[in-house]
Amino acid sequence: MAWFHKSKEAAPKSEAPKKEDIWTQCPACKAHIYKEEWDRNLKVCDRCHFHERLTWEERANLLMDEGTFVEICPKVSWNDPLKFSDSKGPYAEKAIENCAKTGMKESVAVGSGKIKGIKTSMAIMDFRFMGGSLASGTGEKILLGALYAIKHKQPYIIISASGGARMHEGIVSLMQMPKTCAALAQLREANLPYISIMTDPTTGGVSASFAMVGDIHIAEPRSLIGFAGRRVIEETIKQKLPDDFQTAEYLVEHGFVDMIVHRKDMREMLFKILKYAGCR
Repeated sequence: MAWFHKSKEAAPKSEAPKKEDIWTQCPACKAHIYKEEWDRNLKVCDRCHFHERLTWEERANLLMDEGTFVEICPKVSWNDPLKFSDSKGPYAEKAIENCAKTGMKESVAVGSGKIKGIKTSMAIMDFRFMGGSLASGTGEKILLGALYAIKHKQPYIIISASGGARMHEGIVSLMQMPKTCAALAQLREANLPYISIMTDPTTGGVSASFAMVGDIHIAEPRSLIGFAGRRVIEETIKQKLPDDFQTAEYLVEHGFVDMIVHRKDMREMLFKILKYAGCR
């Protein structure tokens, strides 16, 4: 008598995990890293210390006390004053696609929450939405964030991640540069601190406006920070630029950035600065 009988039904085959579910690749040094390790390290490469871009939700969860961040102007959105269209199609279609892809209405999320108990207003740019570009909706939200901070006597933090002004909106987009700076000037008149955090990348009209007028400038390691691109500058001045030109490290050395802070230390550093400034 047989000890057991083989089932005639074939055992279901378990699907092997896909490579992209296990591994990720550092955009800078191209090292392969376990995805669990990548997420545990807050999307920072432990080989070259490159800081990958974060979504605004990830950034808010990283810096704010759990469950305290609330958006204050979620309905403010993009505008199409020029009815712009190019060879790739209408701007309006691109904007609608970005809204659907990201769940955002503009390239920045603005709200208020707490950093280790300190009430703080914060604007967080998200590169996923049209390269984090500065447009009429972006500028309006940053303005409303500053006015909210003034009304509620809170410090204001802006986290920049942008390729610059959104040229689809023409001069309206460029006008957001003085508009946001004027809002931050009101914040200074109210004796409220403004901290600018620059992440990869912070370029163009953003670097030429609100990102560079903070009371304190902080950057993540190896972030690209500058105005015009390297190639444009080299062709203009007819000189070869240093290899580390327009990096956070170069800007600290030349006095444009006050400090470089690793992502894992950012929340604690902000708390120390706010506490020193007398914020509660």
